[in-house]
Amino acid sequence: ENRNDQTKKQKLNDNSSLFVGSDIDQHRRGTQLLEVYALQIQLYTLQKDNQKLRKIYRKAMETRTAAISHPRVHAIIRECGGKMHMQEHMWENARSDFFEAFKNYDEAGDPRRINCLKYLVLANMLTRSKINPFEGQEAKPFENHDEIKVMTALVDAFLHDEVKKFESILENNRKAIMEDPFISRYITELLRTVRSQVLEKIIKPYTRIALPFISKQLMIPVEEVEELLVTLILDGKVIGHIDQVEQVLILDPRESEGNRKCFAFQQLTHELGRLSTQLKR
Repeated sequence: ENRNDQTKKQKLNDNSSLFVGSDIDQHRRGTQLLEVYALQIQLYTLQKDNQKLRKIYRKAMETRTAAISHPRVHAIIRECGGKMHMQEHMWENARSDFFEAFKNYDEAGDPRRINCLKYLVLANMLTRSKINPFEGQEAKPFENHDEIKVMTALVDAFLHDEVKKFESILENNRKAIMEDPFISRYITELLRTVRSQVLEKIIKPYTRIALPFISKQLMIPVEEVEELLVTLILDGKVIGHIDQVEQVLILDPRESEGNRKCFAFQQLTHELGRLSTQLKR
């Protein structure tokens, strides 16, 4: 064998240790793969190639358990995964990924943790969660950080269903919020979520309610109220229909959550009465 052949064989033998052998070799291979995936994920995120991004993200998630990588590598993968889930409106999955990304960036001492914390808060509100993300021990130390204060205020208004305050915070801090193109992309969706949440609260005591009244409460045009209601009805969150001629929302008292229980109780009482009568006979 000539020297070139021997060199090639030696390289093959060296590389084969990445695929077989000890646990250390397997971890080394996993670590190298994960670093490659992190680079690919960043590239596909920039290119907005969701199909390739989804494929590589899945591979990275499968590999991470067999890898001992720097926290920043894990953070990059989870942040990009969170952004991918956001594009698909999978808010819960996005929240989970952003939380892991934030923790890993924090562990690595990377300033990206601040951006990721903002994304975590955004995704948390889009899930309609009533859990304050700043109550967790990981996020609590950043609650009063200069770049986070606006998000902290938004969360407070969101949790208390104060739509006017929420919109005021957005308006007064528009530059600070909108300078992040990722966050700005979801502000309209976030406003819809907040308004829908408050809308459900407004209509709860009624069986009939005028759309102009709702419009005045939310300070938005009647057309937007109607759009919100249609979405809520289609999602099964509001049981009823809209009388467009009269501009009234008519709720089905037998199908609304509170009245459904009352109706079921009435049915049960009726059945018990009927059985009691039969037994007396």
